[in-house]
Amino acid sequence: MPYPEWLQAPKKVDLSKISTRGEKDPNGKKISREKAEAKHAENIAALEELQFKLSAESKHKILIVFQAMDTAGKDGAIRKVFGPLNPQGVRVHSFKKPTEKELSHDYLWRVHQHTPETGHIQIFNRSHYEDVLVVRVHNLVPEEQWKKRYEHIRNFEKLLADEGTMIMKFMLHISPEEQKERLEKRLQDPERVWKFRKGDLDERKLWAKYQEAYEVAIEETHKDHAPWYIIPADKKWYRNYVLSTIMREHLERLDLKWPLAEEGLDEVVVEDL
Repeated sequence: MPYPEWLQAPKKVDLSKISTRGEKDPNGKKISREKAEAKHAENIAALEELQFKLSAESKHKILIVFQAMDTAGKDGAIRKVFGPLNPQGVRVHSFKKPTEKELSHDYLWRVHQHTPETGHIQIFNRSHYEDVLVVRVHNLVPEEQWKKRYEHIRNFEKLLADEGTMIMKFMLHISPEEQKERLEKRLQDPERVWKFRKGDLDERKLWAKYQEAYEVAIEETHKDHAPWYIIPADKKWYRNYVLSTIMREHLERLDLKWPLAEEGLDEVVVEDL
């Protein structure tokens, strides 16, 4: 399967039938951890140069959306894939529970102001999709209201794409068994227990409802200009390899160029002081 379609969401999404572990490369061949980690390192080196060109050319904008169940590894994925890049060209915004001011506006108001500027990569750690996920599962607004939001989101992302933004949306897909193990480890880790909230267990009980909400949201908003990728995330090393591979392929497709140098520079001499 060619890279652009590798791990893209199918037209009909059934998360229970999609592996959370993963073990294959884009050509369908089984890949070892050692090989995947080596390839990930190659991808990161390539992404560093691609990002430099992206910034220098100042022609394209990149929007990366991360959505996932709790403990799926959004923070870790961002750190492992984008951490090595030049921080001047990467922005990360985490969408928390809306503030009173944000709730006084339409739900996309707080999102639009964080979309990427030319030459930059913008990462959303959670996103506008919370308004058809959490909002749906917890009945925070009437059903007839959140159902209209799929069309709003499609139009919003089409606007961004039409204005030169390349969009990639990643759903980090983990199993309930893996989530249980990670929550237990978090409770036992003195450096990470601060991240644990009793409410995490209440959310876990809503697993089936969240899976259904994700399936519908992905089906409704998966478009050529704003594709969803369902990333097997039980194995962190495989998750990182997949993300860096897809990122590299997308940026390479832009055929980024160094800007032309100013004319006459071949005659310039830097004088001694």
